[in-house]
This record gives sequence, structure tokens and C-alpha cells, in this order.
Amino acid sequence: GFPRHLSQHVGGFVVTRSRLSEVVPIENAAMPERTMIGWDKDDLDSLGILKIDVLALGMLTCIGKGFALLARHKGLHYSLATVPGDDPAVYDMLCKADSIGVFQVESRAQMSFLPRMKPRDFYDLVIEVAIVRPGPIQGDMVHPYLRRRNGEEKVDYPSEDLRQVLAKTLGVPLFQEQAMKIAIVGAGFTPSEADQLRRAMATFRKTGKIHGFQKKMVEGMVARGYSRAFAERCFHQIEGFGEYGFPESHAASFALLVYVSAWLKCHHPEVFAAALLNSQPMGFYAPAQIVRDARDHGVETRPVDANRSDWDCTLEPADTLQHLALRLGFRQVKGLREADMARLVVCRDAGYADPHELRRRAGLGRAALARLAEADAFGSMALDRRAGLWAVQGLGEAPLPLFAAAARRTAAPEPPVTLPPSWLGEEVTADYTTLRLSLKAHPLALLRTRLAREGIAAHAELGAIGDGKRVTVAGLVLVRQRPGSARGVIFATLEDETGPANIIIWPDIFERFHRVVLAARLLAVTGKLQREGIVVHVIAEQLVDLTHLLAGLGAPSEQRFDAMLEAPLFRSDEIKRPHYDKRTYPSRDFH
Repeated sequence: GFPRHLSQHVGGFVVTRSRLSEVVPIENAAMPERTMIGWDKDDLDSLGILKIDVLALGMLTCIGKGFALLARHKGLHYSLATVPGDDPAVYDMLCKADSIGVFQVESRAQMSFLPRMKPRDFYDLVIEVAIVRPGPIQGDMVHPYLRRRNGEEKVDYPSEDLRQVLAKTLGVPLFQEQAMKIAIVGAGFTPSEADQLRRAMATFRKTGKIHGFQKKMVEGMVARGYSRAFAERCFHQIEGFGEYGFPESHAASFALLVYVSAWLKCHHPEVFAAALLNSQPMGFYAPAQIVRDARDHGVETRPVDANRSDWDCTLEPADTLQHLALRLGFRQVKGLREADMARLVVCRDAGYADPHELRRRAGLGRAALARLAEADAFGSMALDRRAGLWAVQGLGEAPLPLFAAAARRTAAPEPPVTLPPSWLGEEVTADYTTLRLSLKAHPLALLRTRLAREGIAAHAELGAIGDGKRVTVAGLVLVRQRPGSARGVIFATLEDETGPANIIIWPDIFERFHRVVLAARLLAVTGKLQREGIVVHVIAEQLVDLTHLLAGLGAPSEQRFDAMLEAPLFRSDEIKRPHYDKRTYPSRDFH
């Protein structure tokens, strides 16, 4: 059915004879410089035309930038194919759920699962990627697999045929290919019928056709000597793939990016952090958490500076030999234009002595200079944020070129002014307002004395608290998730100056405190501590919105922290900027 005149190469396969843009209808997409094909995928299927999905993953950009930084600063040249494999240090890191920023395994669900899975080789990562999905969860595959992996449950195969299909996954079907093979060897499906089953799994939400295969599969397995209970269980597990299951090849491709990104984070954390920041927006975590995690891994992080920074984050010689230092780039400053900063860098030479020289040589407008001052980017000019703003305000509007020289000759020097020093709370507030992070202090560190008086524990103390004990914690809300497979349970991650804390909010608690859960930027949670190995959660019983305390740090209103603390309610484990379904959230009151 594939038209003979189509034969262009894509990924080594002959697809079209001429350019794809000459064969398929191309139209402009909503995003600038993006296009889309005007054919519907179902129409392509009906016509028998080949369809290839090419995933444009942000992590590929991040890894590419990481490799470029490694080559430039360390003389190390790697590709996806040449990164050293099966490194025990990488798996040790993942077993501790130290995976912020790592592709696919940085979500709450994955970070809880990693210490239980304890991956030790590449195929473990393939399973890790595939198993923490709505399909395997709905199909009740996760706990049986873990019990068998940990020796708590016997691995039993009803037949030698199914052993060959399921041995790699300990008798639990995790991949679409396995579901198809079970149908063929266990229920007598033809390959064509098994492919129809695969299509039904892929379109379950849209058409619900998978149920039409239940009788044929169950009765086929019973006729071949399998118990009806086992056959029903097999179909139930396969049915779960309608809730998004992975092909094994897809999981393996993703697992490669998991390993490579984890290897970068493990051995070159400063490179990984710079590449992540230069690839934003992507992943679950904001720049503040990426920078904090890098510092926790021994990376010296330096502020944005007009004489030191480029548009992207860069690497510099550090005070210690362990890692290079991470220099934040102008991209972190809200409101700056890349073209303006490119001109600043080109004209910089040996550096700028003061904002006046910066304006004169780089031709920056007053608005751009004010943005730099607000970002405290004049440190190398011996100007703090307040002095920098004062200096910029004193420049006035740029004179016309004809009168610039005369203005310099006639302008009287301003008398020296002594400005009152800023206090730390004001500095942290201003940092978050302009940069979305602060290298000076964490907001919770400034509130710790007050929180301690209220009996609120620091997150670092949770490791010493016994299972089942009642505890109160507080922190900035980083992530709220309500996975479709969690039956209404909300998972939240809070952060204080000592690290993150994981919160579980059951549906009845959410109903009582839904406005607090969805609106709070600074949240206090009281509940019982739950421990499973190294994974610790707080099961919420009571929640209190403490966002008003942030106003006391120096912000004129709580709204100045919105950019820092905006944490929308995610529907799944894969997205940073979710699509809000009005059928699910008609009020959108979590904005």
C-alpha cells in the first residue's frame, strides 16, 4: 500500500524519492518557526502510508550541550555510543534516588521507585522506564515484579512457551511486544490478530476496542490448558497497556538517555547543571532547584556578572580542583534580550569599569542596564544591587550622538551618596524576582527561627524520626502531581533550606484543604511519617498556607514570589508545562 514514488531517506530507511515537503502538505504551527503536516495519522493508516514519529526530546539538546562543554573545558570527547557503560557509581547514585534533572527518572514516582528497584545494569533501566507508567500500574504489574525481584514471591511460568516470552521480566508482562507474543503463543492469535491487539492497546482511550479481544484471548488460553484465572489475569494486565504502556524498543531508547544523563550528573555535575540550565524549559525542576542540587554535589556556583557572564551559563576555573565553577548566564535574568547581551559581550574586551562605560561602549538602553542592576550583575564593578540601581538611575536617558561629547564636558559630577545597606531578606527576594533563584540564602533559612518555635521540623531531620511518628514540615511548593493512575491522590514536593520533603495527600484530605493545596506557595503539612527503606513520605492530615510569611522577607507583596513558586498541578509524570483539560479542571483555580 505504500506509494512507490515516495523514497526519501529518514534514519537509514528509504521513505520518499523527493523532499518530504514536496510530498506532504506543510502548514505553519502556532509556535514561531514551527511547521506541521496537515494529514491526520488515522487517515494515513487507512491509506496504508508509512508514518514515522520522530521525538524532539529536550534531553537530547541537554546532552548535546553537555558533550560540547566536556570537549571545550576538559578535552573529553563523547557521544551517546561512547559514554562508558555499566558504571557502578552511576547505579549507586540512582539507587539513592539522586536523580534531579536525570531524564525520565526525576519525577516523584520514579524517585520513590528507584531505591526499591535498585537498578544495577542497563536492562534494569529499561524496565524502570517502562514499569512506572499508567499501563503497568493499572495492570497490577509493579508490585508483583518487585516482589519477585526481591525474592519475596516465586517466579512461576505456566508453560515453557510463556517462560521464553516473560523470562526477562520475571513472568510479568511489561512491554507491548510481550502482550502480542502472549496472545500468539498462549491464546493462538495469528500475527495479524496480535497486531490488531497492539493497535487496540494504543487507541484504547479513543476507541475502547481492546475489550473485543477479551473473549477470544481468555477462551484461547483456556483451550490450550491455562487456568481461566490465569487467562483473566493476563488479559487484565494487557488491558492496562491501554493506559499507556511502552514497547521494549522505546523503553530501551529512553533508558540510554537515562544512563547518559545520569553519567553526566554523577561524574561531571557542573557540566550537567550548565547544560540543563541552558536547555530550559524542560523537566520538573526550576533553575533554583537545579542550582541547589549542583551545589549539593560540590559545584561552586557564581552569580550573573556583566564582566563575566555570557548569555548561556558557562564554566570557569574553580577555587578547588574537584569541579569547574558554574557561572550563571544572562539567560537567567528576566526581561533581558539575547541580542542586547550579545552586544555587551562583543564590546566587553577587558571589561567595563562602571555602568556609564557599559552604556557608552555597548549602547545598552536604560531598561537593560536597570535589569542588570536589579539582578545584582555589577559585582565586578564594586557595585551591589542598590548602588548599581542608583548609578543607573543617575545616567538619565542616553543623549543623542551629536551632543554626547558636549554633555560629558559640561556635566557636573554627582556628589557622593551613602546608601543604606540592604538586608538579607530584601536581597533574597530581589534575587528570586529577577533570577528565580538566590545564591545568598534560601527563603526558609530566614524563617527557620520562627518555624522552629512553631514546632516545624527541618526536612533534614526526617531521617532521624521513626516510622509512624507525627511530624510537621514546611517548605516552598516545588511540584504538585495528580497522576491519572493514582485515583485522586496528590503527590507534592516541598523544599526548605535543608532539602526536599515528599508529601502524600489522600483525596479526602484534598477535599478538605483543596484551596490550600492548590494556592499555597509556602505550605506547612502535619501528618504521619511513612518510611520504606530510604524513601520517606509525610502522609498529610492537616495543611496550612504560610505564604504570607514570605512578605516579611522584604517583598512588598506575596505576588513577587509567583515566578519562583508557581507549581501547577501536573496530570502525569512527564511534563513541566501541562495542558490544562477544562473537563478535568473546569475552574482552573490552581492558576
